[in-house]
Amino acid sequence: MKSSWVLAALLALPGCARREPPLPVLGQVPDFQLTAHTGQPFDRKLLEGRVWVADFIFTSCGSSCPMMSAKMRQVQSKVSPEVDLVSFTVDPEHDTPPVLADYAKRFGAQPGRWYFLTGDRARLNALSFDTFKLNSVDGSLTHSTRFVLVDRRGRIRGYYGTVDDQGLGDLLRDIGRLEREPA
Repeated sequence: MKSSWVLAALLALPGCARREPPLPVLGQVPDFQLTAHTGQPFDRKLLEGRVWVADFIFTSCGSSCPMMSAKMRQVQSKVSPEVDLVSFTVDPEHDTPPVLADYAKRFGAQPGRWYFLTGDRARLNALSFDTFKLNSVDGSLTHSTRFVLVDRRGRIRGYYGTVDDQGLGDLLRDIGRLEREPA
């Protein structure tokens, strides 16, 4: 009886409680160079040392993309300003920097924090298909509706659905976990 009371007291002390295992490492985002909605070159190095969330959208989409961008806006409003958001287009021929800039404004993207990227179709395809393991950027405009969580070292740490609130809740929780991880 006494030993169970001592064990319970010890577990209540900071540092003695069970800790969640770290999020798995699911891949590594390589260096890439694209163009931001501002018209400026964008290099992955701009994201080093920062937790970020990625998705793949296109601005002329009338279904899943506006919903995803609205959810990304929710993420922007609920997490630390130290967390960046990156939306890659799957329609680089149409989604030029001015078109992406209008879309960014429509969804309330904070400058210097939420980036909309375009560029060469082959580079976008390599990122979407090979790196993030989502879909091909092949002109069909089909794409995943998942968000991808990336840590400060450019490692993929999770995938989250955007169709219901469960995925968003899990993403917000895991962003907090990554923010608490040592850099």
